[in-house]
Amino acid sequence: MPLARLLLLFVVGLPALVHAAPEVFENALGMRFSVLPAATFQMGTADLDDARFDHPEPDKADISDESPAHRVTLSAETRMGQTEVTQAQWLAVMQNRPGPAEHWQGDTWRDLPVVGVSWTMAQRFAEELSAIDPEHDYRLPTEAEWEYAARAGSTDLRPVPLQTLESHAWYIHNSGDVPHPVATRQPNAFGLYDMLGNAWEWVGDRYARDSYRRRAQGEETAVDPAGPAKGELRIRRGGSYHCPQHLVRPGYRTADPPGKRYSVLGFRVVAVPQSG
Repeated sequence: MPLARLLLLFVVGLPALVHAAPEVFENALGMRFSVLPAATFQMGTADLDDARFDHPEPDKADISDESPAHRVTLSAETRMGQTEVTQAQWLAVMQNRPGPAEHWQGDTWRDLPVVGVSWTMAQRFAEELSAIDPEHDYRLPTEAEWEYAARAGSTDLRPVPLQTLESHAWYIHNSGDVPHPVATRQPNAFGLYDMLGNAWEWVGDRYARDSYRRRAQGEETAVDPAGPAKGELRIRRGGSYHCPQHLVRPGYRTADPPGKRYSVLGFRVVAVPQSG
């Protein structure tokens, strides 16, 4: 595959509004991106009682790190991958096959989300993809970019009613406890697939329990936040095919060491136009 000559094909669309199809482009590797507009949005869970009620054991729900809900500004557009990075895309760039061997067998192996990758490995993929694309650099989304994309204009516990969640997400209720090809559930209002379920997704930020409180109180910036400057853990978001419903929502946060690898953990990337 002539990746060194990677060219981008732009597909003209409507402005990326919540109720309109976003502008989309596709690179030569077949990775499609929705161009999301700069925006100020509500980040975090506004009603923790509602979120706890969603938990099978409300008294044990440790979700205080999701609050307070606060306003965050993303000052530039976000070119968000429409799907999680697939096994075929990973193989084309990295020339290896991480994750469970059985995921690489069968007719649908190419379109399954790549999993079993650490945060460090995901960073390496972004670096390698950047090196072969003359137009864009690639990186993991920030936690704020990820939540903006997952909410797609909604401030509710989920952007879709719980009764229709299985139409938008692969989770334990409907997955058969196995991953599924990307983009086989309905997209959200930004044209993004599997923001909830199928595979957990690494984001770029370090984790701190009090980061939302500090941001809401003005101790940390609420404009293009990139998370704490120090910390051992990295954040993952969105839930997976193995998760119950209370984990499959935009506000839920959890974290692991950057070297951790799970068979349910993958990622998606953001494309940043190269300047000059």
